[in-house]
Amino acid sequence: MPIPMSVARFNRRVTNRLTGTFAGRLPPFAIIEHRGRASGRTYRTPINVFRRPGGYAMALTYGPEAQWVRNVLAAGGATLELGGRRHALTNPRVIRDPRRRLVPPLVRFILGLIGADAFLLVDEASGAEASGARSATASLTS
Repeated sequence: MPIPMSVARFNRRVTNRLTGTFAGRLPPFAIIEHRGRASGRTYRTPINVFRRPGGYAMALTYGPEAQWVRNVLAAGGATLELGGRRHALTNPRVIRDPRRRLVPPLVRFILGLIGADAFLLVDEASGAEASGARSATASLTS
């Protein structure tokens, strides 16, 4: 069972604010910038992200129903701040991996303790896709 939503609410109010001060610069922490499905508002959510060929994997510790996940899926992408750089993301999809092979052994162990086996996979956008994503993000923040 993923982490309860009551913990998510605490993290959104307290932990995310602290983590957000360094998340975009210190791997494996990152910030995913996504657009609200109903509000259209831009949100910045600190996450843990793991490189994979062609993109990234994100462990869904709150499950695939978390609002940020639903926003990224609905929009078809997002922007990732990682290591001080911005990366346009595309082709988001949720997968289940009970063996948690997408993450390092220590993370695999921790995810096993909380029963999290869902991941959001995204591809890093190439050339034209990336510039289109940057334009869309710029229009969101204007």
